[in-house]
This record gives sequence, C-alpha cells and structure tokens, in this order.
Amino acid sequence: KCRTGPLDIVFVIDSSRSVRPFEFETMRRFMMDIIGNLDVGPNATRVGVIQYSSQVQNIFSLKTFFSRAEMERAINSIVPLAQGTMTGLAIQYTMNVAFTTQEGARPPHKRIPRIAIIVTDGRPQDRVTEVATQARNAGIEIYAVGIQRADMNSLRAMASPPLEEHVFLVESFELIQQFAKQFQDKLCGVDMCVEREHGCQHSCISTPGSFYCECNPGYRLNVDGKTCSPIDACADGRHGCQHHCVSVRGSYSCRCRPGYYLSHNKRSCTMIDYCSFGNHSCQHECVSIPNGHYCRCRSGFTLQPDSKSCRATDLCNGVDHGCEFKCVSTEGSYHCVCPEGQQLQPDGKTCSKCGAGHVDLVMVIDGSKSVRPQNFELVKQFVNRIVDLLEVSPHGTRVGLVQYSSRVRTEFPLNKYHSADEIKKAVMDVEYMEKGTMTGLALKHMVEHSFSELEGARPLSHNIPRIGLVFTDGRSQDDISEWARRAKESGIVMFAVGVGKAVEEELREIASEPVEQHFSYSADFTTMTHLVENFSLNICPEESKGETEIRSPCECEALVQFQTNTVAILQNLTEKNILWARSLAQMTARLEDLEKQIANKK
Repeated sequence: KCRTGPLDIVFVIDSSRSVRPFEFETMRRFMMDIIGNLDVGPNATRVGVIQYSSQVQNIFSLKTFFSRAEMERAINSIVPLAQGTMTGLAIQYTMNVAFTTQEGARPPHKRIPRIAIIVTDGRPQDRVTEVATQARNAGIEIYAVGIQRADMNSLRAMASPPLEEHVFLVESFELIQQFAKQFQDKLCGVDMCVEREHGCQHSCISTPGSFYCECNPGYRLNVDGKTCSPIDACADGRHGCQHHCVSVRGSYSCRCRPGYYLSHNKRSCTMIDYCSFGNHSCQHECVSIPNGHYCRCRSGFTLQPDSKSCRATDLCNGVDHGCEFKCVSTEGSYHCVCPEGQQLQPDGKTCSKCGAGHVDLVMVIDGSKSVRPQNFELVKQFVNRIVDLLEVSPHGTRVGLVQYSSRVRTEFPLNKYHSADEIKKAVMDVEYMEKGTMTGLALKHMVEHSFSELEGARPLSHNIPRIGLVFTDGRSQDDISEWARRAKESGIVMFAVGVGKAVEEELREIASEPVEQHFSYSADFTTMTHLVENFSLNICPEESKGETEIRSPCECEALVQFQTNTVAILQNLTEKNILWARSLAQMTARLEDLEKQIANKK
C-alpha cells in the first residue's frame, strides 16, 4: 500500500488506433495494479481516468468513485476510441477540466498533490510543449510513460522535472505490468515524515519525495510552516454576537453582558425582565433595566417618594398655562378652551372674538360611470364655485376633496393647499374614476381619514366646524346608514347634494338636522347652480337672510352691546325724570304758600 498520504491522480490513457486491443487490455491492468495499491477514499487518494485519441473522453472524474471496486468496473468498461493521437488536447483537458474543484480536485490551499500519469505509445499529432508547461505551472505533476513506439523527446517535453524521476519508457506492452510495481515505488516513495526530522508541531503529512505540516482543528499554520497558533474565530467580525464573542479552539461562543441572557439563536441577547418576577409592587407600571427595575406612573400622574405609588397631576395648577379663558387638565397634559361661540386661536391659548366663518370642509364627489365625463366636468365647476365662497388659508378655511366609485381616492387632503387658486387648479386636474357607487365606503373613508389631524383637520379643542359635503347622482351600492350616523356623531355637519337619480331617502339619511337645511336636489347637472346658493346659506350663516336666519357669535355680541346701551340710556332718562319731579314738587309747594299769603291779606 502507498501510505504517503492523500493524492489527486488522473490517468491520461492513449487509446489511438495504433494501440491494438490486447495492448489496451495491458493498459487496463496497469491502471488497476496502481489503484490496487493506493489508499483511495474521499479524504484519502482520489482517482480519475480519461482516454484520448483525436478527442478526449472522461471515463470518471475525481469525485465519481471512492472505492477500488467501482473504479475497476469503470476501467473494464472502457471502449477504445481508435482514432488519432492528440496528446496536447488531452493535457489541455486535464488542466482545464479534470483538475478543477467542480470535478472533485481538492482546493489548492489543502496542498493535496495533483498528479497526471500520461500513458502513450506514439508521437503526438499536436503540440505538447507549451500546454504541458502551462499544466506544470498550474501545479500539476506530470509523469510521462511511453510504451514501445513512444517518442522520447515528446515524453521529456511533457514530464515534470527532474526528468529521470518522471519519464519512463517501456519496451513493450507485455512489460508494462511488471513496470507498474517499479512505478508504484516511484510514485509513493518513502514516508518522508518517518525518514526525516520534520519539526511539525502537530501533524506531518508525507507526499511523494516531500512532506508538509498540518495543524489540529482550531489552529492555523504559522509562516514558518511548522508551528501552529490558535485560530481567533472572533477576529474576522463575522460571528454575529450581539454583545461578546469568546474564541474557543478555532470556534467561538457568544456571551451577554450582565442583566441579559443568550437567546435561542445563540447570538442575540435579551434583557432579563425583572418585572416579570412579580415582586416590584409598582402601582402603575414596572420598567425593567439591565441591573434591575424601576416604577413609572402613567401620563398625568407623579411618582411619590416611596418610588412605587402614583398621584394624579393637575398641570393647570402647576404650570403657567396662559389660557385666556379656561385651562382643562388631562392625564399628563392640558389644553385651553374658549367660551361657546368663540374659537381657540392657532397659539392654543387665546380666543377669537369674532370669527369669519372658518371651517374644515371635505367634499366627497361621486365619480361613478353613471355621472359621465361631461357631467363630471360640471361637478368640478360646482366644487370650484363653492371654493369661491370661502376664505381659504392655513388659519382660515381648509378644503379637502375625495372622489369615489367602486373604491375611494383622496384627491387632496385638508392640509395640501393654502389658497383658493391652488385648490381650483387641483380640482380641474382631477381624473374621472368611473365604475360603481360605494357611498358608504366613501363616508367611512371621510370619517376615518379625511377629518384626521394627520390629513390637516384641526383639533376638536379649537372649535373649528367640520363640514362634510357628499355629492351623488344615484343609489349607493352599499349600506350608508352606519357611517352616515358615525359621521354626525363625531361632530361633522353633513350636507347631502343629489342630482338626477339620487335617492331622497339616502340624502336625508346623510344630512344633519334640521334635514331640510342640509340636503339639496337638482333634476340634472345643467340646472344645479342654485345648489351653491343653498350651500352658502347654511355654511355662512352670517350672510343668511329671511326666516331661516341663524345668528352668528358676532351678531349676538352686537345685540348684547345694543341691549346694554339701551338699558344705560333708559337709566339716564329715569334719573332725569326723578330730578324733574322733585323740582315740580318744590314749585307746587311755593305756589301753595303764595296762595295762602294772598288769602290772608284779603
């Protein structure tokens, strides 16, 4: 047995027409005799076989078989090609294919010797010198075995140096089997690890004519090629440990900082939940930290000196809130409110004395296929006429637009545009959706999204009226009851505008109370201009006339002032009448005295 160590050996066999059948049988036995004395296996010596003539054929690669029996069966099944002698082509294939890692060759860093045994009986029909040099430079050790008619110059051009150890010429095919034993000794050689003082710290691996040192798992070979150092598996930074990496004999383990434990993936760390032990006694909340826990109160409460119990905090009494009218405490915060009829200003503290009818207005328009494109343009003009009535600004009236059909789309939210011109241009750019009429879905979208502070609605504490205007031309394909009710319950003043086949019952269900003042209907799109006046009548009450007049806060303030002035004038007149009555009584008394005096003289 060859006990030198693992090898990667590829037999390159000449099967040209000059090799007669019985001679080829001798070459089979030559290969099997050598393989029979090798320690073959995936981690020992690997063997591959190719044959060539005018072409190259792979019989089996280095990764195909790992037992001698399988290799022998494959060698016995070889059918000679019986063509030309393209030895250079065979060497090229050996270098580019047979000794690749894809075909089973061990990677170069493992330092497994790569040996090619070329057996030929004639002169190559192509060039071998250049390609053989490339193969040797690629780390392939080439043995050239010539039989009978082989050309010695070609053998020497192919073989690795020293030539006397790598070139063999056998006089006949009959002698090749006897030569196999001699070649076997040359291939394996002596065990250099035994014959020499190798100096390897861990293990010595013998190769033909040499040796190399190898380290135990978890160690790497130093630059001196003999001594070994532990591998720091943490040093490359690829360990993935969240906290600490601990190197252990070529491997590593992860560890966590105090107060944490290692998770199931053995890399990440989880903080120990001290609150889960159930002994914290916190009144409100327990917060875990790496070295223990602490108690925390909910918003609006203050932690007491015992660091466990909580007491409510009245921020209105504890801070300079600056509210003009009234401060209202909430949990952990406060806000200012204004008297009924007055609005909280953007500073969140002062109150408006006389507002200009500012509102948050969201118009929800029907874009179903029954509206039709030409009428949809009239709807957009209708929307813009309403915008013309409003004083649009960030602190004044804000306008949002939603279109719906079988789905709902926000065309622009309340905080998108800050002038009437911007809004009117955006309205004219709206594209017609078509398809169905899902009015209930549109109401849901308006309540949940359009009047959210995220989309520009001002907080309810600012007392800015929220107005929703729904425009539709037909019966809804879904239920509107729930979201019409929720809209009004959430404080949205709902107006319903119907055209054509709009259903009056649905319009009334959408509209706020009093219903007659909050829904309008037009027979067709071309005669709906009067709806703008009706809408103006209700969202701008200070401009209203007639019996449906609704007093604005400013008008109420004026009436109160008028009443106060009138009472003052009446009081002034009353005081003057009292003085005049006193003067009259004095004059009457004097006249009576004069009358008495005249009567006495008579």
